[in-house]
Amino acid sequence: MGSGRLYAAVAAGGFRRYATYRAATAAGVFTNTVFGLILVYTYLALWDEKPHLGGYDQAQAVTYVWLGQCLYATLAIQGGGFEKDLMERIRTGEIAVDLYRPADLQLWWLAGDLGRSVFQMLGRGVIPFTFGALFFPMALPTDVTTWAAFLVTLVLAMLVSFGIRYLAALSVFWLLDGMGVSQVLMITGIFFSGMVLPLNAFPGALGEIVRALPWAAQLQMPADVLMGETDPLRAYAFQAVWAVVLLAAGRLMQSAATRRVVVQGG
Repeated sequence: MGSGRLYAAVAAGGFRRYATYRAATAAGVFTNTVFGLILVYTYLALWDEKPHLGGYDQAQAVTYVWLGQCLYATLAIQGGGFEKDLMERIRTGEIAVDLYRPADLQLWWLAGDLGRSVFQMLGRGVIPFTFGALFFPMALPTDVTTWAAFLVTLVLAMLVSFGIRYLAALSVFWLLDGMGVSQVLMITGIFFSGMVLPLNAFPGALGEIVRALPWAAQLQMPADVLMGETDPLRAYAFQAVWAVVLLAAGRLMQSAATRRVVVQGG
């Protein structure tokens, strides 16, 4: 099997794996819809007091909320994707089997995570987003070009998300346990991605910092492209730079870790 077909098969396997968890998917749809409602009414009250906060009107703020609920599981913003499995395999020593495979470790996990991301977007993300569009005024584009540009930002966001979580997972080679790292992923993911509040609304120097970090590539950039608040090429450049940096850092960290593998159990 050629390398392209191999990784396509791994991606398809990742899609099928998560498609089997139908009850969990339904529960996730319900949870994201409920949290979306809570955030929407919170945002509406906040935007009543602070009109055009972060440069958004109310319809844009509502759109941001439902897009966040759509992408929450898609991008594993608080973790919960492949990295948990990889951390466990490193901890138990099963990673040695992965290293013997005739496949690149990073590309193997990336392919599987892309399959997971696509399923989570279709199976868990689309329904809350559609619900929001049906019952709330949203600032959605009417031209195909903007939607196409938005889809490109989603692919780049998936790469950035993977890059962050791959680095976190590889740290277990040295830490020998992933519990603390997983907690850090949860906290940084929810805060720096803008899931609680758009990064455009962060004031002063803090706002400049959070908008320059890689988490901004996950939600803020796709949202701004979808709502016409930024030039797509600027968003692509920002996301692509962070994707390359993170994937290259993961490659270097992987090389350093596998020179001398130290894991519990072997």
